[in-house]
Amino acid sequence: MILQLREIFQIEGMRLPVEYDILPEELHEVLGYKFAEPLKVKGELQNHAGIVTLEYTVSCVLDAVCDRCLKPLKKAYTYDFSHTVVPSLHSDNPAFDTYLVAERDTIDMNETAICDLLLMLPTKLLCKEDCKGLCYICGCDKNETTCDCLN
Repeated sequence: MILQLREIFQIEGMRLPVEYDILPEELHEVLGYKFAEPLKVKGELQNHAGIVTLEYTVSCVLDAVCDRCLKPLKKAYTYDFSHTVVPSLHSDNPAFDTYLVAERDTIDMNETAICDLLLMLPTKLLCKEDCKGLCYICGCDKNETTCDCLN
């Protein structure tokens, strides 16, 4: 979703609500994660005293396999994000990397939401925090049975 921001940059006090879904078909380029449902994006752009901020929430459900015991799982995640949006940036200072630049007064909200989400999602997905995994010798699920392989 491309957001046009020219008006919000010009009108102090203006608010622009953002609420939509990113369909799983649009996420085929995201490697390493399979989404069971559309991503839910909900938030708001606001011009407060000439400073435009984007505050939003992304919710998703991953369709995955536990990295320890290989059981299928579906896990929901919700993260909040906040950005200061600027129309342009004229500096190579790394401190300015925290700004979201709206080139030609637009931002690609899908790209922003997906990038933010990927930075937050865990790299190791577990069915439960204390998952014991599989025995590396006989392959039994140590959550369900015990084996004598390591004795």
